[in-house]
Amino acid sequence: MPPLRRPSLTQMILLGLVVGGIYGYVDPAHATQLGWIRDIFLHLIKSIIAPLVFATVVVGIAGGGDLMQVGRMGWKSLLYFEVVTTVALFLGLAVVNLVRPGIGIHLAGDPGVLAATAQNHPMTLVETLVHIFPASIIDAMARGDVLEIVAFAVVFGIATAAVGGRGAPIVAFCESLAQVMFRFTGYVMLMAPLGVGAAMAVTIGHQGLHVLRNLGLLIGALYLALGLFVLLVFGAVAAIIRLPLLPFLRAVREPFTLAFVTTSSESALPKAMEAMERLGVPRRVVGFVMPAGYSFNLDGTTLYLSMASVFIAQAVATTVPGFVFPWSQQVAMMLTLMVTSKGVAAVPRASLVILIATVNAFMPAPWGAIGVAMIFGVDELMDMARTSVNLLGNCLATVVVARWEGVFDDEKARAFRG
Repeated sequence: MPPLRRPSLTQMILLGLVVGGIYGYVDPAHATQLGWIRDIFLHLIKSIIAPLVFATVVVGIAGGGDLMQVGRMGWKSLLYFEVVTTVALFLGLAVVNLVRPGIGIHLAGDPGVLAATAQNHPMTLVETLVHIFPASIIDAMARGDVLEIVAFAVVFGIATAAVGGRGAPIVAFCESLAQVMFRFTGYVMLMAPLGVGAAMAVTIGHQGLHVLRNLGLLIGALYLALGLFVLLVFGAVAAIIRLPLLPFLRAVREPFTLAFVTTSSESALPKAMEAMERLGVPRRVVGFVMPAGYSFNLDGTTLYLSMASVFIAQAVATTVPGFVFPWSQQVAMMLTLMVTSKGVAAVPRASLVILIATVNAFMPAPWGAIGVAMIFGVDELMDMARTSVNLLGNCLATVVVARWEGVFDDEKARAFRG
């Protein structure tokens, strides 16, 4: 009898997802008590972020010794991020106007349920620029603020490169730290099936399967739009850069699954960085592009924001006699989102904060806030899709920049087996 084949981590995560969902449906009272297992797993993952991002960025800048290359990677990354996220906004706008999921909904309720969220506000352009640079790197690491850590690490890496040989011990330390954190990630990932199963059990236990029917048209429209975005936009990018598709899909399947189930890009960041490096993207590119993408390349989130805001406008138009929301207003709102969504990673309850601020600016009070409150109940289901697409987009971005720089290793990619 041939020996039994050990299931892969992806298979175990998917098994945990199914078992957790079934348990949440069968015994919701006990399933909702499993949040502590999910939280332990997420806490362990988040503990990896700061040292790993810091080490990989410093090594990427100081280890290569080519500061001109860092500048090139910076403007190329930002250009790519802006183009792709703008396409995401307008694709979402097209789908929500075609499907029109908000037509026929009569809003009712108390907008006060979002009072705590509304106390926050999306950052202005100036506030975002100020926020990029931390007053204390220790505080930034304690909060897990990826953008501040990247900014500090970039300047620190430039300074390390500038002192020449005297910075060599720092580079060696960061290289060792990165390797240790990758191994640490491997140990934490052994808990992934349990953490993922607990997360799904809690979600289904709290909301029940009926949540799949509630606001189902909006959820279906979002998944349709994200699917089209992945197939058309990512597909076109993959064709242009000659992406080795099968190895890439093998590389992203585990972090993609983690992001989908946990609704946390942070939970998948370490595994995704490791996978892209093994795929053939140099460490200096992975260490720079992927953390930066967590603030500037949130494709799934920007598409969601465009759809959710117009969905609420459609519901307000049904509820409030005489209110119309023509294309000119929709385009103006998209231009607003192009700016405000760039600060999304730095705001608590980020996408909902951005959403409520945007709809309040374009729609009569209090109906915009009531519309956001209505979406709030099913936001987690939509968060699964947009977070996983964010992750997929950032993985693809590392290959785009590596190919643009002429440093992608095709032989390593062809040999990748997961």
